[in-house]
Amino acid sequence: MKPSWIGVYPAVTTPFFQDESLDLDMFNFNIEKQIEAGVHGIIICGSLGENGTLTTDEKLILLESAKKTIAGRVPLVICIAECITREAVTFAKTCEQAGAEGFMLLPPMRYSADDREILHYLHRVADSTDLPVLAYNNPLAYKNFISIPMFHDLAANPHFEAMKESTGDIRYMTDIINEFGGRFKILSGVDDLAYESLVMGADGWVAGLVDAFPRETVVIYELVKQGRYEEARAIYRWHFPLMHLDVSTKFIQNIKLAQVATGLGTEWVREPRLPLAGEERERILKIINDSLATRPVLPQI
Repeated sequence: MKPSWIGVYPAVTTPFFQDESLDLDMFNFNIEKQIEAGVHGIIICGSLGENGTLTTDEKLILLESAKKTIAGRVPLVICIAECITREAVTFAKTCEQAGAEGFMLLPPMRYSADDREILHYLHRVADSTDLPVLAYNNPLAYKNFISIPMFHDLAANPHFEAMKESTGDIRYMTDIINEFGGRFKILSGVDDLAYESLVMGADGWVAGLVDAFPRETVVIYELVKQGRYEEARAIYRWHFPLMHLDVSTKFIQNIKLAQVATGLGTEWVREPRLPLAGEERERILKIINDSLATRPVLPQI
């Protein structure tokens, strides 16, 4: 099933056991709960999935496992964040053969490339398979910015169907829409800008706190798309303190701790990351527990 790039696409976490080995049972359990909640696709091995600490073999194990669990019910997208172009090309080809149905593609990692280098990398990887691509634009985290002139270049390549908009500037999305119309599907990539992005015309949402709160995330999306803005805004405001946890250098630890609280994940991360501890852990737990204490009854959609 090819992705439509419309709707809620969870960037799922990668659960580990305490010894840092993959916890595939919990990985598949969470994916199942996402699908039950009504998400429109699944993204694995993204930043939230601790891509940079996974081996290629582990990524392929996760892909095979997710493929079996999803069983064709929603599209399966895998993130490509390899640092060497030829390795990214090889990985993309391997993932296509293993059953991936789309890619979330980051610009070159670990190197602050210029525009020519970024475009060369993106085209080389995208053109290596027949699969559609979601270009990930997150200059705040990854120091490489895909500008409007660069998107004009990408627009000539049919593999690039969508963009994950994580610049943190809601105005940029309107500039994109004014410039390109519907050429690219736009998915909000910042949890605490998602409502605003959807109201301003985003087609979907690559979400993080959805890993712990799948139904609330889907309901916000569906209410906005139905024009039920006040109902969506009320849930969004309740969710907002949790969503701030996604905009942090420790967003993985934060979200995994929230998953523990809702029974949808484990707290273990892979070093050099460490689980939250001390006052920091207590502060995040208070945000999670305060939100759980006032968890809203969701309306019918």
